[in-house]
Amino acid sequence: MVNRVVVGAHYGLRDWLVQRITAAVMVAYSVVLGGYLLLLRGHPGYDMWIGLFSSQWMRTFSLLFLLSLFYHAWIGIRDIVMDYVKPASARLAVHSLVILALVTYTIWSVQILWGM
Repeated sequence: MVNRVVVGAHYGLRDWLVQRITAAVMVAYSVVLGGYLLLLRGHPGYDMWIGLFSSQWMRTFSLLFLLSLFYHAWIGIRDIVMDYVKPASARLAVHSLVILALVTYTIWSVQILWGM
């Protein structure tokens, strides 16, 4: 019998699949934004950026990109911390700080995207 000590790890397919899905969302956003900039004639200025991000679909797509980025980062950082930070108290402190930062970034992103 294997004695498995569970320390907050998510064993299995779920995190692997979430990482792949969030990566696909980030690639799609990068391709769309890159394609838009390549097809744009002239130098992109302030008015072009305001016009692009004033549309609801771009704000929503940008928020989806940022949420995917933050969740992707959380899974990666969590796995690294679980592998390399052995004391449980230090691991909890790092996890708490990372979660606090990512939640703050999420709130800030919403404020930036819909605060125009």
